[in-house]
Amino acid sequence: MDVAIRFQSITKEFAGIPALRDVTFDVRAGEVHALCGENGAGKSTLIRLLGGAWPAGSYAGDLHVHGERAAFRSVRDAERAGIAVIHQELALVPGMSVAENLLLGREPGRRGIVDRRQMREVAAAQLDVLGGGIDPSGDVGALGVGRQQLVAIAKALVRNARILVLDEPTSALTDTGANALLDILRTLRSRGVTIIYISHRLDEVLDIADRVTVLRDGERVGTWDAEPLSAADIVREMVGRDVAPAARRVVAPASDDRPALSVRAWSVLSPDGAARVRDVSFEAHRGEVLGVAGLMGSGRSELLLSLFGAWPGTVYGDMWIDGVPAAIRRPVEAVARGMALVAEDRRRQGLILGMSVGHNLTLAALRGLSRGGFVRRGRDADEARGLVDRLAVRTPGLATPVRELSGGNQQKVAVGKWLLTRPSVLLLDEPTRGVDVGAKAEIHDLVRGLADEGAAVIMVSSEAPEIMALSDRVLVMREGAVSATFDDVDGLTEADIVAAAISQSPTAGAA
Repeated sequence: MDVAIRFQSITKEFAGIPALRDVTFDVRAGEVHALCGENGAGKSTLIRLLGGAWPAGSYAGDLHVHGERAAFRSVRDAERAGIAVIHQELALVPGMSVAENLLLGREPGRRGIVDRRQMREVAAAQLDVLGGGIDPSGDVGALGVGRQQLVAIAKALVRNARILVLDEPTSALTDTGANALLDILRTLRSRGVTIIYISHRLDEVLDIADRVTVLRDGERVGTWDAEPLSAADIVREMVGRDVAPAARRVVAPASDDRPALSVRAWSVLSPDGAARVRDVSFEAHRGEVLGVAGLMGSGRSELLLSLFGAWPGTVYGDMWIDGVPAAIRRPVEAVARGMALVAEDRRRQGLILGMSVGHNLTLAALRGLSRGGFVRRGRDADEARGLVDRLAVRTPGLATPVRELSGGNQQKVAVGKWLLTRPSVLLLDEPTRGVDVGAKAEIHDLVRGLADEGAAVIMVSSEAPEIMALSDRVLVMREGAVSATFDDVDGLTEADIVAAAISQSPTAGAA
């Protein structure tokens, strides 16, 4: 089989710290080649290099594409060579329509006049292949991160790339959406498209990949045919040790009889008046994890954002925190009442990418770290350093811009910044989306620890095994309403959750 890509002795450093060390392997034409490794292993750096984001000359070694030495100076150079890269941080333009984003730079028309009808038709046809019910005329900025991911994938596919690189493409998708994407990739493979597939969902890797390459600490560990491998084999090579699967919380700590958070008849409308959450009621107690499951678009993210005062539309209903009525309309009011939110889109809603790791970690707790209106820098740095150690954040230092961290380490910072506020109610929206198995286990332990310390944790997750492993009780949403609640999770199965998520008759109920 012909070789589509060859990485030869690739070495890349940042501020003298190696991100890639002498990496050599090839990707065959027409195969799906999985690239696995923990966050910070060098996967994203390698594909940025392939995609032209790191230009030739900024790294040592050689890159060959279809047998010819490639010296890409820009992303456009890579695109001209038939390479399309979809990163975790999506290259979409808020304020423009889905169709405009999809065909940006390739708008149909004549004599400089864009044929918008044809644009919508082309976009609709491509989006229908992926599913998700996305309106091509809608503002891409109004979509949740899951639907934005679908748009980004469609944008790459419409360009008919011969080499397609996908970095965590299903991290924000439901199982149904992920399976649909894998079917699309199989079709592309049958047409001769070469695919590099990066995912922490190892079941997907084993399902779709022909071969697997593992990176660890910037070095290639090995390349294997996928067929004889197990998920445990890949994990062992990724982390250098065996990692136990998440265990269910067997015994929950005793919960306070008085709910930490009570919500009654909660409804949420989008800015255009569309109903996103409908008449939802539930309670969350100290010392427990309340899992919130459901399909993409079921209203889970909108529920958390509205509870935190971060929803731009209209909100109706009543909320009590520790038995005291709360009329929260702004995040600052939520923080003052002991709430914290780790949003689904950490890069837009959870972090300030240009700021340092240290400043991001202490930003939410500046009031407690200040005296007379001035931040006590010594204590500020001490607290940040303590969080880096506690969360095992892999960073060159506290002064490193958070944008330079891997996705998993960014997520640790997004969660960790709230620890200094000691929240009584912690809202988590997809807390382990796009992180590796090691980081996921660490975040699971952190969530359990926060609940054990007395916080009421409300966790949205699209991964049913994660919901079942961490939750004391489970609430399932469908089309903005509660379709089922499970107060006893001992006998709960993934099939129970899926059935409730797709049921035709949602019924409101208090968890």
